[in-house]
This record gives sequence, C-alpha cells and structure tokens, in this order.
Amino acid sequence: MGKRCYIAGAGEFCANELPGQEDYVIAADGGYAALTSHGITPDLVVGDFDSLSPDLFGAVSNHPNVIRSPAEKDETDMMLAVRQGLDLGYKTFVINGGLGGRLDQTIANIQILTYIAEKDAHGTLLGPDSCVTAIKNNEIKLSPGKNQRGTISIFCAGDKAEGVTLKGLKYPLENAVILNTYPIGVSNEFIGIPATISVKNGTLIVIWDGGFIDICTI
Repeated sequence: MGKRCYIAGAGEFCANELPGQEDYVIAADGGYAALTSHGITPDLVVGDFDSLSPDLFGAVSNHPNVIRSPAEKDETDMMLAVRQGLDLGYKTFVINGGLGGRLDQTIANIQILTYIAEKDAHGTLLGPDSCVTAIKNNEIKLSPGKNQRGTISIFCAGDKAEGVTLKGLKYPLENAVILNTYPIGVSNEFIGIPATISVKNGTLIVIWDGGFIDICTI
C-alpha cells in the first residue's frame, strides 16, 4: 500500500503537487480531467460524472475500476472518494482540486476534512494559493523555509476547542479555549521558524498560504 491516498476533484487544481508513484490515486468526478491532462491515470474513478466533459465519457467507461454514483444522493462525489480511501486503510489524504469554484462545495470539502480527522486520519485540501487541514485532539507541525512569511488561520470546527496551543507563530496561544462564534485565530503569521498547532479536546480547521504539503506533519 502506498503512503497516501491522493484524490483529484473538479475545483481549482494545483499542478505543483502531483501524486507520487506510491500514491493511490482516485479521481472524483471532474477530477479525472485534471489528472489525465497531466498524463496521470487514476487507480479508481468515482462519481456521477455531472462535471465531466462529454469527450471524456468514453475514457471513463473504459477504465477498469469505476464506481458510478447516482446524481441524486446524500454524499458528494468527494465524500464517496474519501470513504473508499478509508475503506482501503489509508490514513493520509491529499485532496487536490477541492478548493475554489462553488462555495458550497468548498465548505463541504472542509467538512470532509473533519470527517477524516474523526476517523483518526489526516487530510489536506490543496489549492493554488492555500492549503487546509483539520486536526482532532492532536497536533500539526509546519516547517516553512527560513525566510518564509505568510498567513495562517485557525478556526474551531465544533462548539469549542479546548487546550489550543500555538507555538512558532507571531501570535502565540497557550492552553486556550476557542469558540466557533468568535474568530480569534484568524490571520496569524509565520515568522520563519517551525510552527506547532495543537488541541487537547476538539477539532480545529487550519488554513495557511502556500503549498506546504511536503512539510506538514501530524
């Protein structure tokens, strides 16, 4: 089994972070077009294909591993793809093409990150200009370059998050309580040193500028 489950969606695709040879690659509906445009054949294709251009229907039909979903369903194609990855035993998810585009789909994908965290796994949404992840009762470490400056924001995903500690950022916190009704964690900043974000009880959404997938550890 590869180290990561890499899922491509129909949102804004970041060409700087393509799957590695060991990754298990899933195309979620229109994400198939993004992958094939970079010469990548996914291991699995999932979706109702309502966001796929007609000229790609034939290629999808000929793919050996396709899960077709009905257009009217309770789960998004991205959620179906994530559930497939979890069923296969993956604990690390990279979702490219899950940001931008429709706001409702972006919010749905951020909610999916909290679902992944509930399953004791780690997921990251990757976009051209930002990344998003979620942690539950855990910590995340970010190690930007020595001269890296950028914005990082932390939000509570439930009613409250307790024991929130931020280290290595311009505005530190120590064992704080963050509520989902007050955005105290917005617009913090990297200061050129490794940063650690932790929460003892609760779930945090973490959003940061730039493509830090390779230096994001949990």
